[in-house]
Amino acid sequence: MAKSQKTNRGRCFIFLCFIFIFFLCILASINEVRFQGLLRFGRCKIPNQSSSSSLLASNNDQELRILIAVLTLPDQYLRRHFLRLVYGTQALPEGTKIDVKFVFCNLTKEEQKVMVALEIMRYDDIIILNCTENMNKGKTSTFFRSLPEIFNETDGSDGQHYPPYHYVMKADDDTYVRLNSLVESLKPLPREDFYYGFVIPCGSMDPFKHYMSGMGFLVSWDIVEWIHDSDIPKQHVEGPEDKVFGDWMRWGKKGKNRYNAKWSMYNYPDPPSVCSHDLWPNTIAVHLLKNPEKWIRTLTFFNVTQNLKPSKLYHIS
Repeated sequence: MAKSQKTNRGRCFIFLCFIFIFFLCILASINEVRFQGLLRFGRCKIPNQSSSSSLLASNNDQELRILIAVLTLPDQYLRRHFLRLVYGTQALPEGTKIDVKFVFCNLTKEEQKVMVALEIMRYDDIIILNCTENMNKGKTSTFFRSLPEIFNETDGSDGQHYPPYHYVMKADDDTYVRLNSLVESLKPLPREDFYYGFVIPCGSMDPFKHYMSGMGFLVSWDIVEWIHDSDIPKQHVEGPEDKVFGDWMRWGKKGKNRYNAKWSMYNYPDPPSVCSHDLWPNTIAVHLLKNPEKWIRTLTFFNVTQNLKPSKLYHIS
């Protein structure tokens, strides 16, 4: 009898435990549903905004955007086509955007209006400034002052496109810029109040004493905006464009962050000069490539065709 009572108590205890566990499961399910509902609600209303901001900030921090403006002349059709090959075949590091644009003043011939229009339709890489073609009478000034207006649709209102470029580089059309080397040199450097290039005079290594050579100098986007807004560039436009630009930096107390890229930027070695040296692997830019022979020797030295894929369509030995 006693044994039977103990057995019944054990069964009751097991049954009660089962009921208790069953109710715990139901309670947990209800709480989980409520928690997931609250979590979904929160994601829709509040965290989504911060997540979006973090994503955009991450993208902005990781992507490096550079505009290279090659100042040239409207009639230089063949030179532009050649430079498209030179720059278009260079591989860029991941997370890098480089736009190469050709810049000149108003068109003056019917031939230019047709040929340049066709180039724009095909390549969309030309900026035509509202100026009369010139070398040292304000073309560079007009270019930099025009940029914020040209790119004013990317005003940062959506948080995705400001600044449109971290850096803007002005380059000559006889300068060969090695894009990968340029990017690697810029990665650790500031993106504000920044002035970069080959210091003039050639014997100087002090980027704060003089100015950067017109072969290819680069500034951060905030300086581009300052040039647009300040009266200093407007009042001083004539003279050697690189020296005039240096005057703006000095008079406006701009370019507190400076980088002298000498001797990774230099003039072509022939003829020899204090501004030149032999071609070498650690090169960002080579200047004064005034004829096809100098271009070919330079491109050959840097082995620019090494990634040419084998094909039955051609044989190049």
